[in-house]
Parts: sequence; structure tokens; C-alpha cells
Amino acid sequence: MEKQNISTNSEILPSFNKITKGNCISEMKKLPNSSVDLIIADPPYNLSKGNSLKWDNSVKLNGMGGNWNKVMVDWDNMTFQDYWDFTQEWLSEAKRVLKPTGSIWVYGTYHNIGIINVLFQKIGIEIINEIVWYKRNSFPNLRGRRFTASHETLLWGHVGENKRQYTFNYEDIKKMHFPEDLLKKNGKQMRTVWDIPNNKNKEELKFGSHPTQKPLRITERIILATTKPKDVILVPFCGSGTECIASLKLDRNFISFEVEDKYIKIANQRIENQKSKGRQTRLS
Repeated sequence: MEKQNISTNSEILPSFNKITKGNCISEMKKLPNSSVDLIIADPPYNLSKGNSLKWDNSVKLNGMGGNWNKVMVDWDNMTFQDYWDFTQEWLSEAKRVLKPTGSIWVYGTYHNIGIINVLFQKIGIEIINEIVWYKRNSFPNLRGRRFTASHETLLWGHVGENKRQYTFNYEDIKKMHFPEDLLKKNGKQMRTVWDIPNNKNKEELKFGSHPTQKPLRITERIILATTKPKDVILVPFCGSGTECIASLKLDRNFISFEVEDKYIKIANQRIENQKSKGRQTRLS
């Protein structure tokens, strides 16, 4: 696909709807100021400290209520200062490339969302809402020494200062029916607690998965609520490409970055699969 010159200062955006291999900070530095309509960021949570667990049928751990295995990945294991510096740098670039009429969504848990919240305020991203993503089917508590974790947090912010020109399809989202969400009533306002199961269907896992992969339905809700058809969505942390798939499905364009070849391969397979199905402007 040819490059599309819709930017400022004689700069051009990269080709839409393809994944660029590279570090998100260095790649965002190549983008023009105020050039994207939405950013959906699922950054490292920085919780791979040797005691994080994921579901894995290969290992049986007595007393854990099932088969579990430890996870350790370098990209999710930083010192506090390194994580602070990394987060501040990519958020600063995100702020620069975001249009005043656009907005940014960032996922997190208690491990990292406090840092993201503080840095939003430090660099001048105004928080619009804090969304609690309630997961009814969350993993069980393994040791019985804390409450069972059953939610993640999303921060939704903008950079338009007091004008607050960001896109918000309030009436559309109010009218929409989300059958899996037991808290959203037809014709009623969308609240800041979203009841969305964390399970992925066979189609989402057809070509492989990512350890922090989000269900397609939560990304679709974000896009429908805060963009318009043909808008440009930046995905700094592509992973297995869920945000890219949702963008294509809902007639938006994406720019996305990823550093690991194995996830680029999975995402590209998913993208080609989605392209064969065509686009739509709302959920079926």
C-alpha cells in the first residue's frame, strides 16, 4: 500500500495497515506532530519478577488448583527507574503525535497504572476517565493470601487542554447492546465499569497468541466509542495484533510497531485473515 500524505510540515505517515518492526519510541519519533486520531497502548506491566504465573498444561503444581507455569520475559522485567524512564519517553512521544481532537487509552494493573497516572499528569495528558475492566472469568487465587484479582484498569486521556475536542460517540455507545456485559443496560449510559469476559474465541487464537493478549471485544468498544470511520489508530505495542484487527474490522486505519518476529508473524496472519472478510462500521 502506498504512503498517504495527510500530515503536517511536509512529513508523511508510514503506510497504513501494516506492522513496522521496531522499538515504539524510535518509530514514533518518525511520525509527524498531531498526526493520529487514537492511541491504544497495552505496554509491559513490569510484573515478570519471577513469581508471575500463566496457564500452561505442561506443568502440574500441587495446591495451585490446576496446571500453572512461571513466566519470565525480558521486556516485562525492568527496574523501577528504567520502567519510569521508558514509560515517560513513550508517553511523551504519544502526546506529541496525538491530535487535539484525539485521545489515548492505556491498559494497566496495580503494578504499573499508578506510574502511568502520574506521568499522564506530569507531561500534560488530561485524564478523561478511569475504566475498570471487570473480568468475571479471571484466574483463581492461588495461595489464598490476597483477594482474587479480577480487573484491569484503563486510563483514557486527551491532549486538547480545555477545549476538550476529543471524539466521543456518546449517543451511539449509549444505544449499543453488548450482550456479554451484564452492567450495560440498553439505552442507558455506558458506565466506567465494563463487564467483559477475558476469554478469546477460536478465531482470535487461530494463528497463535500473546501472553498479554486482550479480547477483541474490549478493543472494539474503545474504537466505536472514541473514533470515526477512516480515523488513524496508533498501536505502539502490537503484540498479536488485536487492536489492528479491530481497526480493520470497523473501517479504521492503523499504524503499529512490534519488536518480536514471532508476534509480527501471528499478527500478520490475523490481519490477512481479517482483510479477506472486509470491513464494517459497527458491531454485527
